[in-house]
Order: sequence, then structure tokens, then C-alpha cells
Amino acid sequence: MLKLSGKVQNYAWGDTSSIAGLQGRTPTGEPEAEMWFGAHPSAPSGTAEGPLDAVITADPEGTVGTQETLPFLVKLLAAAQPLSIQAHPSIAQAQEGFAREDAAGIPRDAAHRNYKDTNHKPEILIALTPFRAMAGFRPVDETVALLDELDVPELEHVRASLIDGDLRSVLSSWLAMEDPAPLVNTVLDRAAELDSDVARNLVFIGEAFPGDVGVLAALLLNHINLEPGQALFLPAGNMHAYLEGFGVEVMANSDNVLRGGLTEKHIDVEELEDIVIFEPIKDPVLASRTAEQGGAVVSEFPVPVPDFSVTRCTGEGTIPVEGPAIVLAVAGEVELGGELSLRAGEAAFVPVSDGVVAAAFGSADLFIVRPG
Repeated sequence: MLKLSGKVQNYAWGDTSSIAGLQGRTPTGEPEAEMWFGAHPSAPSGTAEGPLDAVITADPEGTVGTQETLPFLVKLLAAAQPLSIQAHPSIAQAQEGFAREDAAGIPRDAAHRNYKDTNHKPEILIALTPFRAMAGFRPVDETVALLDELDVPELEHVRASLIDGDLRSVLSSWLAMEDPAPLVNTVLDRAAELDSDVARNLVFIGEAFPGDVGVLAALLLNHINLEPGQALFLPAGNMHAYLEGFGVEVMANSDNVLRGGLTEKHIDVEELEDIVIFEPIKDPVLASRTAEQGGAVVSEFPVPVPDFSVTRCTGEGTIPVEGPAIVLAVAGEVELGGELSLRAGEAAFVPVSDGVVAAAFGSADLFIVRPG
């Protein structure tokens, strides 16, 4: 077993205290948006034997067994401002796009490159605090009701297009606007007069990104309030954006992102539209399965992908852990195999060669992530 040194990502949208507070250290004053635990080559976790990706490369059979590499990435995510509206490609789309951009001679670290690898990026977010997000296209009748409530004459044609089932043309027309600010400002002025979660989110987004077309895209998406312990699963092609809150995020080991607003980074409208699935989702919140095991309350979050499975254990008990796995503590103290101790905000990698080890804990809260 190897204790992992997580890599902090100081993205501008991060908050300054959540991750530091969890770990019991003094905040640096900089935004700490994410802490990565995994073997992603752009920010592999440190170990006593070197970076985790190098450790795996040196002994793939002993570390990850039949896996080619560690197929998932675990993060602590702390958002104080909205993240970009985005979607991720399927494996086939990622493979095709990566090969196409390689053939075109686009450097893999170029800011305008869409595909950084050949993998998909399904992800799950489990809230540690109240968490606001947008995920998937809202059912059309609900969006039409929102437009009626906003009562903005400039959006009347949008209402008609939605009733005709043409989400794609609505989004395309907005993303193609040379200057969306006048329409954005009109929508925000009206939203400020309303008392609803969606209206408050629109104002929140508009304050962070004045005049941004992402405010318009947000009209089409489900607005979700997660309570601690609730989860959101985001498959390929699902437009989404996290708005505010602190949680644990687990995803396939990929960095492929196509953006559609609320960002100063590269936006490729045509490529985004090619990967987005323009089908409404009624409820993207993922229900967990909870039971008692080994004296602890154990929650499973079933996801329809082979890259990862997530188990959360709370209370007091002993749970078996079989590698390859990452164990992340978010409260209390966890003893792994009787020889490695984890406190809140710390994680460890359990390799295949260790077999099954016991995670023992009292009044703790931990996540166990393994291949699905």
C-alpha cells in the first residue's frame, strides 16, 4: 500500500478553504479547486516510491493487474464559482478525434486542442456539502414553463423551436451569436425579479461571467440541488456545469473536455455539437444502494461504466478492500491493513499484489474506488 500525495489544482473557480479545512491545514489564500488522487500523467499523485503513474509502469501486473493502467481518477472538488458548461466524448469519439488532431499536427498541449487522450470521461460527483449543479437538458415542457415565467419577448422563437423538439438549433443559434451580451443582460434583469432556484442560479452565473452565452445555455439545463450524500452521474455527451459546493468526484482517467460557455478557454462549437446528446433527462440524480456491512453503513453508487465503482462507508466497522483501489478518507481515521493510517483528506493506493486488505475505522467517513 502507498499513501498518496494529492496534487492541488489552483483553478480560478475554486474556493480557498474547503480542501484545506478538510485536511486540517491553514489555507494558502489561493483558490484550491481540486485535489487529484490517481495516476493521470498530467498530475500523478506522489508516493514514497515516486509518481504513481511511474510506479504502475514499473510493475503493471503487481499494481493494476489486468488493467492497462489505473482506469479512474479520484478528486476532491471545491467550487466557489461556476465551472464551464461542458460535455465529454464517448470512447469512439475520443479515439477518432485524438487521431484526427494528431494527423493535423496539433500539439497535444495546445490550448485549442479538444482531445488530450483516447478515453471517455464519465464521472460521478458525491456531495459533501450542499452542492449546486446543472446537468442534462431539462424536459421541454419544463423549459417552456421557465421561458413563460421569464417572459422575454426575444426568446419567443426559442419557445416555438423547443415545442418542435429542436434543442440543437436553439443551442447552435446561441453559441453562434457574435454578441450575446444584450440578450444575456435582458434575461438576467428578468431573472433578478423572480424567486426561484433557477433564477438565482442564472444571476449567480451572470455575476461570475457577465455577458457570457453560457447564461443562455443554462436556460436549457436541469438545475440540481444536491444534499450531502446525494450523487450526480454524468455520462458521455451530457452537457453540465458544477456551480458551487464541495464533493468527491470520480471519473474515468481522461482529460477530454468540450466547452460551451462560462470559460475563457477554447470553445469549438461544431465539435461540441457533434458529441452532445440532444435528449432531455428527467432526473440525473443517481440513487445509491445502502446497507449495513461489517458494522458500518455502506452506500454503493451503481454506474453503467466499467472504469470505476464507488463505495462510501460511514460509522464504525471493518471493510475488505481488494486492489487496484484508492481509499480516500473524508472524516475520522482509517487503518489499512493494520499498517497505514489515513486521516481526513488523505488517500492511499492499494495494489493488486496486496490481495485483500482490511479498512478498519471508527466514527469515520471513507470512499473506496475500484474498477467497475
